[in-house]
Amino acid sequence: MTRALARVAPAKAPEALQTAVEAIRYELARARVIARAWADTITEARRIDQAALFGRAAMETFAGEIEPGLQLSKPFAQPFGKLDSTAKQLAQAIGRQAASLPVIEAAHYLTGLYTALLPGRHRSDLGAFYTPPALSIRLLDLAQEEGLDWSTARVLDPACGGGAFLLQAAARIRAALEGSEPAFILSHMGSRLLGLELDAHAAGFAQAALEVALADLAISSGRPVPRLVKVCDTLEEPPSPTFDLVVGNPPYGRVALTAEQRRRFARSLYGHANLYGVFTDIALRWAKPGGFVAYLTPTSVLGGQYYAALRGLLACEAPPVAIDFVHARRGVFEDVLQETLLALYRPGGKAGRVQVHYLRIPNEREAEVQRNGTIKLPEDPAAPWMAPRDPAHSALIARIEGMTGRLADWGYGVSTGPLVWNRFKDQLRERPAKGAHPLIWAEAVTADGRFVFRAQKRNHSPYFKLERGDGWLLVEEPCVLLQRTTAKEQARRLIAAELPESFIRDHGGVVVENHLNMIIPEGVPKVSPAAVAAVLNSDMVDQVFRCISGSVAVSAFELKSIPFPPAEAMKSIERLVAKNAKRATIEKAVRDLYGEGAP
Repeated sequence: MTRALARVAPAKAPEALQTAVEAIRYELARARVIARAWADTITEARRIDQAALFGRAAMETFAGEIEPGLQLSKPFAQPFGKLDSTAKQLAQAIGRQAASLPVIEAAHYLTGLYTALLPGRHRSDLGAFYTPPALSIRLLDLAQEEGLDWSTARVLDPACGGGAFLLQAAARIRAALEGSEPAFILSHMGSRLLGLELDAHAAGFAQAALEVALADLAISSGRPVPRLVKVCDTLEEPPSPTFDLVVGNPPYGRVALTAEQRRRFARSLYGHANLYGVFTDIALRWAKPGGFVAYLTPTSVLGGQYYAALRGLLACEAPPVAIDFVHARRGVFEDVLQETLLALYRPGGKAGRVQVHYLRIPNEREAEVQRNGTIKLPEDPAAPWMAPRDPAHSALIARIEGMTGRLADWGYGVSTGPLVWNRFKDQLRERPAKGAHPLIWAEAVTADGRFVFRAQKRNHSPYFKLERGDGWLLVEEPCVLLQRTTAKEQARRLIAAELPESFIRDHGGVVVENHLNMIIPEGVPKVSPAAVAAVLNSDMVDQVFRCISGSVAVSAFELKSIPFPPAEAMKSIERLVAKNAKRATIEKAVRDLYGEGAP
């Protein structure tokens, strides 16, 4: 048995060996840090080529250690220049050390090494980020649990990068065909496994990693590993809906589409295009009816307004089957700040209850799965899909799924503060003056839900002078202000305060800056602004919002989607607010309205 074959699916190692493997992982982690420090010394113009050369040197050394004499196929693109001797020695040392790990784990590390050495801007432009093995394994598990047959499945990764998902899929196809002739298995790989990739260097690493993982089959059969990766622009590649599974970690980030591309993907676009939304649309075009789409994406796909059309498309053509919310230890996702989820969709399927799981990732290789109930899609599938973001939310979702009240039913609309201050710098004032009005910044809304007129941060002036034509900036009616940017780590995502009518009257109106949302009465509201602010500041509604929001932005779209009690049920809150009741008392009343504690 060759070293490659022995390490594809290693048995549980003895404790001493496990300790040795952990030591190797630690040394490789240190080596990655050293390699990044080296890459940071290289000019941006040379860094991509140097990263490719470094990764290739490590990969070739690794291949030689796994199968002595193994010759990898030529890369898809030949990088320019040479490595200096010190960098080459480091790359080769990394390759030798990686060979002591299971092959697929080592290949994950080496292909991700190229990505880690790229310039930050280039990595962001490509939307290229490393996928931890735990997530690629879990995403394939989701499809397998729903019935994907690895003995026949055709698998596509339309943005394969270094081949994280291709490697795992190849191992499963191989396991399903165990006992077959090596040439037969390689033939199946060639006809059933495909990766598309724009970055020729990344594509080359994916192909090389697959060649190492399948080297024993190639040697036994006397046939080369087929070309399993194609260099192309996936946005322009004509789709063929013949794949049982379209899987991957699509690129993230805004993209400027051509007029033709916007027309082609219009069905899933709302406003600006994000690559992962476009790639989700693309996946539906490659997957066959009855197949699966399994993607790792930011959680914003569930709630953001920019993905409303995409949600509608998915609900109609490929309803979700399962969603995993990812909770990862810091450092598992390199250079990625967004919350993430794994989702499995079923093209041609019927919408039903969606399984939800809470996924804890203690390290790159392990995933701990906790079932977290089921959800149903809203009647309007373009609306945010409410889902429990941690185990404690499951019962909450079950209680609020039938609540139909919204801010609009209370008589309110939502808009963002109209002033983008850095476009009007010369109109900011430090003191009251004729034609100047109070400028309300986000810090005017305190963490305990009070309005305090203040401008304490750098560049924050307390007044704004209106010029001719600036009347649209003036707010002359009382409303509720709510901070527009908060993070899940904060004690509360919703931080609101009533903008008092007396303050507006005393100053003849105010100007509200863009980092605040304004919840504005439309006509005669059925609920007072003070009661609206009190409910928004409750822990209960904060938890409801966390089941909707998928980003640090507290958007008007998501605020409009929060389920609320009917307006007539708010009388108890109105009485408590009028009596200036303690927060705990109001909190209990809000919880009662949301059925907290009900069977």
